[in-house]
Amino acid sequence: MKVLLILGLFLLSNTVQGKIYERCELARTLKELGLDGYKGISLANWMCVAKWESSYNTKATNYNSGDQSTDYGIFQINSRYWCNNGKTPKAVNACHISCSALLQDNISEAVACAKRVVSDPQGIRAWMAWRSHCQNRDLSEYVHGCGV
Repeated sequence: MKVLLILGLFLLSNTVQGKIYERCELARTLKELGLDGYKGISLANWMCVAKWESSYNTKATNYNSGDQSTDYGIFQINSRYWCNNGKTPKAVNACHISCSALLQDNISEAVACAKRVVSDPQGIRAWMAWRSHCQNRDLSEYVHGCGV
């Protein structure tokens, strides 16, 4: 009985935690999904955003009490503008997806939405983490040794 309880708790914690990518694994995945150079934004910039927004965790969420929105997934995409969580007042849903799609271990929908975000005039500056931790910095460490 104890074994089943421990196994159940382990499986539950993995479900809540989601996939936490290894640095090079994520770099290769983002490159395969076409982010390297998309709208002139280097892979290292995308990696920096993912590191500081979610620590490479696909299930990361962050509630913003000020506007009652929530940030979702590996890029912490916001429900006020980009996805629909059914709870955020005056949500726009510019990516035309459910916010839960941004929490999947398969990050193809999160990448597609991130491409939509950077297609707006604000570009990668839409991410506070990029402005705080990545802008005007040497970001080579994020892709070093990954063969990308």
